[in-house]
This record gives sequence, C-alpha cells and structure tokens, in this order.
Amino acid sequence: MHIIRRRTALGLGAGALAAAMARESAAQIPVADATLKLPIESGASLRILRPARFVEPDEVLFRENTQKFQQQTGVQVRVDFVGWEDIRAQTAVTANTGSGPDVVLGWAEDPHIFVDKLVELSDVAEYLGKRYGGWKFLGEKFGKKNGANDWIGIPFGGTAGPIVYRESAVREAGYDTIPNEHDKYLDLCRKLKAANKPAGFTLGNAVGDGNGYANWLVWSHGGYLVDEQGKVAINSKQTIEALKYAAELQKTFPPGTLSWSDVSNNRAYSAQECFLTANGVSLYFSLKNDPATAAIAADTNHAPLPAGLVGSAPQSALTINAMLFKHSRYPNAAKSYLAFMMEREQYDPWLQKCLGYWAHPLNAYDKSPVWDSDPKLAIFRNSMNNRFWNGWKGPINQAAASATAEYVMVQMCAAVASGQSTPEAAAREAERRARRYYRS
Repeated sequence: MHIIRRRTALGLGAGALAAAMARESAAQIPVADATLKLPIESGASLRILRPARFVEPDEVLFRENTQKFQQQTGVQVRVDFVGWEDIRAQTAVTANTGSGPDVVLGWAEDPHIFVDKLVELSDVAEYLGKRYGGWKFLGEKFGKKNGANDWIGIPFGGTAGPIVYRESAVREAGYDTIPNEHDKYLDLCRKLKAANKPAGFTLGNAVGDGNGYANWLVWSHGGYLVDEQGKVAINSKQTIEALKYAAELQKTFPPGTLSWSDVSNNRAYSAQECFLTANGVSLYFSLKNDPATAAIAADTNHAPLPAGLVGSAPQSALTINAMLFKHSRYPNAAKSYLAFMMEREQYDPWLQKCLGYWAHPLNAYDKSPVWDSDPKLAIFRNSMNNRFWNGWKGPINQAAASATAEYVMVQMCAAVASGQSTPEAAAREAERRARRYYRS
C-alpha cells in the first residue's frame, strides 16, 4: 500500500490529497480484465434524470463523477434530481412522448414497464459483471428482461430497510435484540408503547417505507401477491392473518403513521417520538453526522426484519435502475456514462461517502472499506442479495411494476389498519385490483 507521508501531504492541495486517497481506496476493489468498446458519437450531449438524494453526499459525489466524465470525454451531461414520488410520472412522460432524458435512473421494476422503449444494455452489464466479480441476485433480477438474458437496466444500488431501533428502549422492554417471532415482536411493540417509546411504520403511499412495511407484513406470514407463474394469489389465509396482525401492530404506533411519507419516520425517530422503525442507512447517517443527535446514533442499531413464518428476513431493496431510451441520439455516449459511473474510481468513493446508502449490486464492492468502517453498517453489505422483490413470487414485469406503483399492497394493509375494512374485504379488493395488471 502506498503511504502518503506528512511532507508529501503538505505538498498536495486538499483536493489532490482527497483524490489520491480515493484512488488508493478504490484500488482495494478487485477487478478482472474486461473490455468495452463504445465509440462516442461526435458532439454528444446527455440528459440524466434520477431520484433526489436522501443523504447529501449522494448528489454531491454523483455530480462530481459526472463532471469527471465530462472532462474525460467532452460529453456535456445535465443531471436533474426529482422527488421520489415524481420519478415514475416523469419517466412515463419520457417514454410516451419519445423525448426528454436520455437516461433515467428509475425504480427497480421501471425498465420492465417501458421495455419496448429502451435500448438493450447487455454489453454494459456483461462488461461490468466480468470486471467486478458478477452481479448480486437483485442486480440480475431487476436488470434482465423477464425470462431472458437481455439486460434492460443497469442497477446502481439498492437501499434495504431493516429494523432501526434504540438499544436502550428495546432492553427496557425486556428484549436483548429484535425477535423473529410474530407474537414476541408484537409483545415488544406493545411494551415500547407502554414505556412511551413506541415503534412506528408507515402505511402511507411511500415508495420505500410504505411498500417495505406492507410487503413485510404479508411475506412474513407466508403470503404473496402472485405465484411463480404470475397468477394473482393475494386473497389467501396467509394474507388474512397478516392483515389481522397489522391491525394489532397499528395500535402500538403513534398517531399519524397511516399518512407518513418516506421522510416521516426519519423525523419522528430523530425527534425521539419513535424508537423503532425500518429504514435505509440514511437515518443512521443523519444522526451520526449531526452533533445534536450523535447520542441517539450511539444508541441506535440495526437488525433484520423479523422472519416470521418464512425462515429468513423477508425484505427486498429499493433499487435505482438505469434505463436508456431509444430516442437518445447518443446511445454510445450514454452507455459509456453508465459504465464510467460504475467503475471503482467513481463508484467506491460514492459508496463510501453515502455510508453504503445505495448498497452495491456488483460483488467486488464487498471489499469496499465502507463495510468495515462501522459495525452498524454491516447489515447493509448484502442488501442486493435479498431474495424478495415487489410482486414476489411472480415475474418482474410490467404488471409487478404497475401494482407497486399503484400501492396495491400498501393500501390493502392501510384499509385494515385504519379500521376502514375487514381483512377479508381488503384482500378481495387487492385481488380485484391486482387482476387489472396481471391479465392471463
């Protein structure tokens, strides 16, 4: 390992020193020989659309890496960040009008909605897979066209939502860690409420947290939206039990959770109004980096979602998945940009600065120093190897994406948790809605 001595460091500017350290860190990521030849079109320029950042370094490093690409290639690149709830609507406009951004980093299933409007990306994906030790499970699952080896997306990373909890509050409730059994988990939440340190989960139309909680409720009871062949199967005894359980858990939450957005539980936890929730690393990141909440961060830990009846944590990862539209005049420039952003010189500093918020989809990045920088981050290392996805157990296709975008699972659970519907009626309504998308 190259050692930067004090005299050398003093001779470097702060930017040069940071760049040297980033190169040294990136060198820890193992690579294999691989070649990708993409002659960039003359006069190329690109427009990129992606979700807004949840941790500040996400946007800062993304823009810096984009600037590096511009400097090295001469391709002018404009990056627009939009709200999480807006990205799908803007992607649909782009697809339907055949104009707008060249590349959209949308959500996991989104390329499967617009597959006929997209440029195949197998050359980029196969290059990256060969160079960086292969793709993790969800990387392939979301990247490849259903039932084929054709890549229609390049997953950049995924944020899992494990349990985030105050260790002192859980101990006060009589538990050393988060239990896997439904009855014990409910008991923990009841005791937290009695201690005025409640748990809180959203059943609002929240892209990450709402879908994550609703999916967990159903999956952990052995239920699923559709079976392996894509036949709607949500109206089942397992779902009914999950909905009954949701109604009991809801009684332990603070008021307002039924309308929480993706930022609400972060705010409630930081304000000590909620002491157990599910979230990506963004919550811990913000607590740890603010002196006013550092004590909360020190008392915070993560645990897998309770396995319930399925034997392993039933969780997925909210994944950003890049797609290239056929209307782009500069497809080679766009492909080059995607590959460049995933190379270790750019990707690993982004991964580290975000504390692994968008956990990596390529196996080589298991070696990133970020995963050993704090033991509380270790749980996020294999986020993209989770074996569940929106629309599980069925295929990832337009139907799965549409059912997710319309919050079929979330609204089913919310109807029961709010007391507006019985479990049986809510399951029937979810079945009816799902069949609008899963036509067979």
